[in-house]
Amino acid sequence: MGIIITFILGIFLVLGAVIVKLAKNSKKIEQLSIAIALGTMVSLVALDLIPELLETFHGSGLLLAAVMVLVGIGVLKVLDHFIPDHEDGHGEEEQTEENVIHIGMISAVAIILHNIVEGMAVYSIAAESARVGILVALGVGLHNIPMGMLMYSTLKGDSRKKQILIFGSAAVSTLIGGILMACISPILNEFVIGSLICLALGMLIYIIFFELIPHLLHSKNKILTLAGVVLGIIIILISSCLE
Repeated sequence: MGIIITFILGIFLVLGAVIVKLAKNSKKIEQLSIAIALGTMVSLVALDLIPELLETFHGSGLLLAAVMVLVGIGVLKVLDHFIPDHEDGHGEEEQTEENVIHIGMISAVAIILHNIVEGMAVYSIAAESARVGILVALGVGLHNIPMGMLMYSTLKGDSRKKQILIFGSAAVSTLIGGILMACISPILNEFVIGSLICLALGMLIYIIFFELIPHLLHSKNKILTLAGVVLGIIIILISSCLE
């Protein structure tokens, strides 16, 4: 049952992509998707990942956790140099299509790792109680919708082959987490899970401060940006209640 639930989580990412695909004004939806993703990621960091980190690591362990968070930031920084089509915006000029694609690719890396960890967590809960597992999965799935919106809206200008590869990897990432948990749960310890959380936290921090915020600062429709950020926060608050 746990494997099935983690597989269904990938549908929420696809749902986010479908919402963007059916929308008529692609530029506004693209900006809204990025703004919602910003609100979602900031809320995840503040309400989910940091509390989990503090619960897992204590005292001197917090120093090690901080180092691993920096490693997560460093990993994306290194990948940043190898991911093509990145061009920073200047002044009030709109961000280029290449920059938007870059945001989608770098975000996909963090989303995949984050969803693997979530898939492991959802599987563990579902193994104990299918009913509770379904409720938790619904909460996790809700904040996967804006992630799907972000990925589709930012990668739609890239090649179809690359879109399928990246989006497919993200869609099955929670399932991969569930399968991993099923295979290694007897030997898995809290430290390993905590380390993965720290890496995911570092990656999300990098995306928030070096990708999403700089992009949205150059957007012209500030009201749409604000509405998207608020909506992202609301989605996480609702999903947290369900979890």
